[in-house]
Amino acid sequence: MPLEIITIPCRTDNYAFLLHNAATGQTALVDAPEVPAIRAALDQRGWTLTDILITHHHDDHIAGVDDLRGLYAPRVIGAAADAYRLPRLDLTATEGDQISVCGEEMAVLDVSGHTVGHIAFHFPGTKAAFTADSLMAMGCGRLFEGTPAQMWQSLQKLRALPDDTLIYSGHEYTASNARFAATIEPDNLDLVARIASITADRAAGRFTVPSLLGLEKRTNPFLRADMPAFRAAIGMIDADPAQVFAETRRRKDKF
Repeated sequence: MPLEIITIPCRTDNYAFLLHNAATGQTALVDAPEVPAIRAALDQRGWTLTDILITHHHDDHIAGVDDLRGLYAPRVIGAAADAYRLPRLDLTATEGDQISVCGEEMAVLDVSGHTVGHIAFHFPGTKAAFTADSLMAMGCGRLFEGTPAQMWQSLQKLRALPDDTLIYSGHEYTASNARFAATIEPDNLDLVARIASITADRAAGRFTVPSLLGLEKRTNPFLRADMPAFRAAIGMIDADPAQVFAETRRRKDKF
């Protein structure tokens, strides 16, 4: 049975996520931007935190880890490569690891780019991937530490997951990302329809995260650098996909 997933808005535009197995009572948290919102979500449901999964070292993803450890004594899992700058880890993870979380086998992917050492968590049984600031709804994270080639490779790994995978990313940036995407592919009918849906969702106060990977593949410019229609739209029909990605990221940084 798929895990129950709760989306928790934190800070100004962050998201954290709770995963719960009703049969076992286990509950995992992906990233910990702050304590109050996460604790309130747990208390409301009577859940106890058994695991914390950390995607990367930025403060808006780890600020609450130590306090939550003090409250619930969860197992804390993060990237081995990032252990030196993360809260204390009980289990270090590298790409290819399969770890049982909430009774489901979870796969670890190295998705370096936004940071070096950023990891994502794929729960195939639940059809969910927690990608934080690598693949985002309609976008991808800024390249603070990695190279365009690294990020393009990371996004290809995520793009290879099944189309019906829900992508749980770390921020509510979707509307801005969509406005940028429209500057490159204004005639992409899937994109036009998605922008209308995003506009309606935000006007109604609804989250735009998670998003379906199949839809991301049709509308997210950062997944489309090797697709002829996108390469033509950006004026780089014969360029290497990593170069097309780099140019797309450069444009978004200035948008």
